[in-house]
Amino acid sequence: MSKINFFINGRQIAAEDPSGTTTLLEWLREKAYLKGTKEGCNEGDCGACTVIMESMEDNRLIHSAVNSCILFLHQLENKSIRTIEGVSSPEGDLHPVQEAMIKFNGNQCGFCTPGIVMSLVSAHTNGISDLDTILAGNLCRCTGYDSIINAGEESLQKPRPDWIDNIERPAHEVPQNTGNGTIRNPVCLDEFADWYAENPNATLIAGGTDVGLWVTKDLKSLPTPCFISDIPELKKVKISGNVMTVGAATNLTKFDDVISKYYPSLSVMINRFGSVQIRNVATVGGNIANGSPIGDLPPALIALKSKLILRRKDTRRKLPLEDFFVDYGVQDRQSGEFVEGVEIPLQHEWFRCYKISKRRDQDISAVCGSFLMELNFQTIDDVRIAFGGLAAIPKRASATEAFLQGKTLNLETIQMAMELLETDFKPISDMRASSAYRMQIAKNLLLKYYFGRQRMSGHQQSIPAR
Repeated sequence: MSKINFFINGRQIAAEDPSGTTTLLEWLREKAYLKGTKEGCNEGDCGACTVIMESMEDNRLIHSAVNSCILFLHQLENKSIRTIEGVSSPEGDLHPVQEAMIKFNGNQCGFCTPGIVMSLVSAHTNGISDLDTILAGNLCRCTGYDSIINAGEESLQKPRPDWIDNIERPAHEVPQNTGNGTIRNPVCLDEFADWYAENPNATLIAGGTDVGLWVTKDLKSLPTPCFISDIPELKKVKISGNVMTVGAATNLTKFDDVISKYYPSLSVMINRFGSVQIRNVATVGGNIANGSPIGDLPPALIALKSKLILRRKDTRRKLPLEDFFVDYGVQDRQSGEFVEGVEIPLQHEWFRCYKISKRRDQDISAVCGSFLMELNFQTIDDVRIAFGGLAAIPKRASATEAFLQGKTLNLETIQMAMELLETDFKPISDMRASSAYRMQIAKNLLLKYYFGRQRMSGHQQSIPAR
């Protein structure tokens, strides 16, 4: 069996994983005996297992905080991992984050502290000062966050220690195909396309933030796992004219960096998808291809008139994203066909999207609504409304759109359209929200879009008292 080659705290490792489902956390604690990295939730929520992964992206060395509990060992090929044991210098000098955590009493029981330190070290290394965002994926149940924030802020005033950069790591040459007959780590897109056409039942893993839970929570084995995150073409973002083409394995952090310039509303929602650790590995293609009715990207991309690029061997086809979702758990994807990318038009000024969930951070949506209206003076010339969480698939509000088309945009029109949403959707009740709540939220989001648009256009209007 071919070995997985990576570095841990500057030490070169050649590991074996015949199952394809060993997580980095499991390997660290049980094989490497690096016990500082903790297991808390084992599903990527609590941050106790946070480590830093170094990899090359666009000829830049990226230092990313990641959850080791749902990161598979096979995803580490040609990468470097730093754990809490590798934060101080070889001589024992403490990192500025460690010094500040001691000074401000930033820990009590200490179980979550290694993960918090790793997130703060990542912020320190990357020069990021938004600590609320950085620490959204780290839960502490006993200290209170003020002392942790204070420690993080003080550490940012100190320079980056030399030993953070002076560490052995991979040469970052182009990775080679690895794996065996049942586990694949392809790096050539064409070769992967040919192989997948012959192995259509393989489990494709890019970020693994969803698949990881199949293993850690459902205790599933994975038939023929194929790790595709090292295929360069699947991580490219290209802009041609007014269209952005995003490779399926582009992670959400990179996607946010580029899309925020065009659609700030979408950027705000991406930052609520999950923690920094999740966004650093979760991919655009994965959020689409898993077909979840409560995935947050599909409603937004549907409203933006995006097209999905599907490929089987050398044959590609494009289809409107809304047509990809057929029914619950069913997508328009042929045997051996995979999501290669998505095309997103960039010229829509009046696009907005909204995520409603019980918690602001790290929570699955109860309702996700996305809206786009283009006007000819005050007449609605084009309208697209898409929701997640209201049906078995991400879905457009077809009847509501048809009603709005050609109407004058005013409060009366919007209030009539709000009632038509009940024609388009029959939401269910579940642990996240009741049917009635979901429907009321959908109506309110349409109204919110209208008032937001009026305010940005300089028109002030209020709802008449009943």
